[in-house]
Amino acid sequence: MIYTVTMNPAIDLFCQTRELVPKRVNRTTKDDIQPNGKGVNISFILRQLGIDSVAYGFSAGFTGAFIQEALTEKKIREDFVRVDGMTRINVFINVENQQTEYKVVNPGPVVELDAQAELLAKIEQIDRGDTLCVSGSLPQGCSPTILVDIAAICHRRGIRLVMDTSYREVLACLAYQPYLLKPNEEELSEWFGETLADEAELIEYAQKLVSEGCQQVLLSLGSEGAVLIDGEVILRGNAPNGQVVNTACAGDTLLGTFLGCRMQGCSKEESLKQAIAAGSSTAFREGLTDFSDTDALAQQITIKRMEENK
Repeated sequence: MIYTVTMNPAIDLFCQTRELVPKRVNRTTKDDIQPNGKGVNISFILRQLGIDSVAYGFSAGFTGAFIQEALTEKKIREDFVRVDGMTRINVFINVENQQTEYKVVNPGPVVELDAQAELLAKIEQIDRGDTLCVSGSLPQGCSPTILVDIAAICHRRGIRLVMDTSYREVLACLAYQPYLLKPNEEELSEWFGETLADEAELIEYAQKLVSEGCQQVLLSLGSEGAVLIDGEVILRGNAPNGQVVNTACAGDTLLGTFLGCRMQGCSKEESLKQAIAAGSSTAFREGLTDFSDTDALAQQITIKRMEENK
């Protein structure tokens, strides 16, 4: 079983307008509301692959209830901890004439220590050998050290820990041998306090994560594709061609598809190819992929074995 944790989920409100002028009413030409949050998205992706998951996290107010209901409608089991306040609404405004997008991201509710303890208690009950995927930002009141607490529980309980979050505390989790980390260029640079613009440098620092305890790293390179690094091999996959519409959920799709394919018995190479294809499909549309075009996109992707790493 795969469990996802989204501690700071959101409703994303997408608006399109012909112009955005201060101090006047700007009417939209298009709008859409989507339940969001990195772990939530992974659960949605796994559901499309026919894989069950359980969604954990914090939920507040009617906005949190909306996300819980969306998961239930997709037949995804959710077990969120309810907290006071309001799950955040983020706003994305696309201005047609300027070909510009404005992003307004809110902090989320304050989550008290008792609610955090309740979430940790749920994680304690996960069975040995199951997978826990912790993704995204933290709400107010949550110290990044909660990530280390979760890593310690997973190590002690024999739970495979997957992490996709930008906090530097991820480095402190390496001692607990996480199953997989999914950083991008910006996150790797932040973690190690270096400016890593060159691909070779990015791979070198991803290898450091492996040498210091992580079992494997799925390095997202955005429009350049992705790299899988573990203790045996480095696999590099290019990204297919297409018109990028929205990259917000592409990384979640990449990770969810990779995990799902591996769970279904696919090879590392095939899992990476399908993950890049699905992530690109999401980037080429307004919402999460429906997998209708991933086979065609996968035909543009070549997985190369870069270097033995023994």
